[in-house]
Order: sequence, then structure tokens, then C-alpha cells
Amino acid sequence: MSRIAKNPISVPKGTDINLSGNSVSIKGPKGQMSMDLHDSVEMTQDGDVLKFKPRGEARMAWAMTGTMRSLVNNMVTGVSAGFEKKLTLVGVGYRAQAKGQVLNLALGFSHPIDYAVPEGIKIETPSQTEVVVSGCDKQKVGQVAAEIRAFRPPEPYKGKGVKYADEHIIRKEAKKK
Repeated sequence: MSRIAKNPISVPKGTDINLSGNSVSIKGPKGQMSMDLHDSVEMTQDGDVLKFKPRGEARMAWAMTGTMRSLVNNMVTGVSAGFEKKLTLVGVGYRAQAKGQVLNLALGFSHPIDYAVPEGIKIETPSQTEVVVSGCDKQKVGQVAAEIRAFRPPEPYKGKGVKYADEHIIRKEAKKK
């Protein structure tokens, strides 16, 4: 049985939740999100508390209940507080600049990289070597950060490349003569 599924979700003030059949739509100060629940999951709203339970005692139903509870919790957190990932550029001449819905990256290649920012994601560059990806959809924020990091992942000898701010690069020793 899923322990996560048994935990209720408390909804913060300023967040509206609409249930219609199997679809959930959540609206808050940071945005709006909607999702269809799995057929084996039942969600109920008690004032400012959301509770989940399976529509049967099958193992799969409990598993899907825990999954749906986590996804709805991420939606509630996203529309009320939002999610963000910080990236750091390490290397001589590595720069980032946000111009509207395009992120311009100079990562040591012979050409600059222009990354088109998807809808619902906001990218800021507080300095030339920092990139902050933020939005209300946790999956989309993580995917965009991973795509930016994939242009030049950090290498193990000098640590040059695009890395997450909290990422630790395990360094290798250079070859001896």
C-alpha cells in the first residue's frame, strides 16, 4: 500500500481547485494547470484539503493513487510558489544572455547557441554565468534545464561546462607522463 497516497494535500489560500469527473484544474497566482486523473483513483475535496483513495484494493490502484497524489501536489505547489532550477556556466568565455523568449549561449563552440524558450517557462540571467529557469510545471522546468545543460555537460578534468548550481563534479586526475 502506498504511504504517499494516504497523506492529504493542504491547499494554500489564493489557489482554486475545480473537479469535474476525472479531470482536475488548479488555478493560482503563478499560473493555471490541469490534468486527467487515472481511472482507478478517486479524489475528494474537504474545504482546503485534498484526499486520495483507490477505487479498489488492487496493488496497481494503490500505486496509481500515490502517483496521482504526487502529481497533483506538484501542481498545487507550482501554481502557488513555482519551481526553479539554477544553472552555472564554468569556463573561460562561457556566457549566457536572455533576450525575450530566446536564450543566447556562448559555450566555446565556433557558433553561438540560440535556445527558444518553451511557453510557460521563464528564463533569467542574473549574471553572465548564471541561468535561472522557473515556471509552474515541475516536469517542464526540469526538462528545459536538462536541455540547456546538454549543450555542454561538465567534463571531469577541469569541470568546464554547464552544471546545476548544487551539482558536485567528481574530478579526475590528469594523465601522468
